[in-house]
Amino acid sequence: MSSPNTIKETLNYFKNKRLLTIFCFGVASGFPWVMIGSAMTGWLKDEGLSRSSIGLFGLIFVAYSINFLWSPLADRVKLPFITAKVGMRRSWIIVTQLIIAFAALQLSYLDASSQLNLMAMFGVIIALTGATQDIAIDAYRIDSLAGYDNNIMAAGSAMATAGWWTGYAGLGSIPFILVSQPNWQWPEVFQILAGIMLVLVVTALVVSEPKSNREQVLDKIEADYLTVLPQYGKKSLSILFILPLILISIVYANIGYPAWPQSIIASEYQFTFITFLVVGLLFLFIQQLTQLNKQLNKHNTIQNNYHITAFHRVTAWLLTTLVAPIQEFFDRNGTKLALSILMFIFLFKLGEAYLGRMSIVFYREVGFSNEDIAYYSKMINWATTIVFSLIGSVFTIRYGILKGLFIGGIAMASSNLLFSAIAFVGPNKLLFAFTVFVDGFTSAWGSVAFVALLSVLCNKSFTASQYALMASLGTFGRVMLGSYSGIIVDWLDGNWAFFFILTSLMVIPSLLFLYAIRKPLTLLIEKQNGN
Repeated sequence: MSSPNTIKETLNYFKNKRLLTIFCFGVASGFPWVMIGSAMTGWLKDEGLSRSSIGLFGLIFVAYSINFLWSPLADRVKLPFITAKVGMRRSWIIVTQLIIAFAALQLSYLDASSQLNLMAMFGVIIALTGATQDIAIDAYRIDSLAGYDNNIMAAGSAMATAGWWTGYAGLGSIPFILVSQPNWQWPEVFQILAGIMLVLVVTALVVSEPKSNREQVLDKIEADYLTVLPQYGKKSLSILFILPLILISIVYANIGYPAWPQSIIASEYQFTFITFLVVGLLFLFIQQLTQLNKQLNKHNTIQNNYHITAFHRVTAWLLTTLVAPIQEFFDRNGTKLALSILMFIFLFKLGEAYLGRMSIVFYREVGFSNEDIAYYSKMINWATTIVFSLIGSVFTIRYGILKGLFIGGIAMASSNLLFSAIAFVGPNKLLFAFTVFVDGFTSAWGSVAFVALLSVLCNKSFTASQYALMASLGTFGRVMLGSYSGIIVDWLDGNWAFFFILTSLMVIPSLLFLYAIRKPLTLLIEKQNGN
């Protein structure tokens, strides 16, 4: 990636008016995490739930780790009435934001002590629609900056990160400030949160839809599949049924194996059985898809000699929508490098996830009040993140994405040690403020480079699908494994100091992985930039 020669040239990238839209969408993207993250954690803590229960309640965030399963729909499915008026990206954003506001309002009518199941249900709705909103917002960002070099992607990543933290930390301070006031309870707070979400819809209503030739590209891929599938015989039906089985199996495992037949297979073998089932189905699917692609590459088919059935059309649509984005990513990068990239993404923010999930519980147990959390954890983190997102993006533009990732990763790991210091010292507000400042700085720096990397790795015809696939892997580590952070603290008998030392060590494997693939990854980034 070419680097600007001066600071002035670097800062010129931020003059692009599209970055303001990206910032506003970032605010909307971070705000649902307040509802089902810090605000709900504070609510449940005030209701007396245990650390383990609160940590496991965070499993509703699993929607963010599996949103790649339905992300291709945002590239292809036109929502009735609204897509024709405002476009593909904006229609998905508007609809999801309205659903989030509605679900938050419903939460305000519930009693946490007696209606926990309903709270979890509406939490899941917010998580699902929030994860879907992220798909459309990330795709909008990448589409709107398409045609520029990778440097503008880094600037866009900074604005998206600053916006996300404005929504999560800046607006996230509001519920804790309100609940600290007399006569304010958590249900009333969630009514305010629902109102804020409605205000955030305005951005999607006033901006323009980014231009793209995505529809033509995907229609061409679907037409190519239709030239092959009719002569492929009954094997096309196997593809049609194997793919949904894979998706259903993944979702089933992520929602906790409901109605598991324990009389046939013991519950301790749930994960092993589903893993082997998915791997086996993937093997069969890849085998069938490989044969199908060989037929496509021969270019000797004559469509008119075969009858195209509804099964062929459905199969072609599914292959184009769900499979083509993943296949293109692996074909373009090669299987080995593609898998290495995905592994690094999974590992990079694992330690931060364990810290983040238990941070509110930690602050409260150490002795900080809701008001302290609002002003120190939220407000300082917010301001710090905005400033250092911009500084981190300037560094990334000038020196490259990989150097930004290395420095950000090391800094994030080191900052976790300050939380151990709080565990030893106690509720010292000066140390709290300094820790939050350093944590916000390091998190912002790493996030900018991380988002920039994912953005430049996307093919512009599959932005929603490919970005969601990569981002969801990072979220999978943060959600699925981070949700057990409360159990780990309990296992350590509440030894918070040692817990945070462990989180600082978790970044080491990802940095070693990044170092191992630095050369091919650099070449790939430069190729994407057209160098």
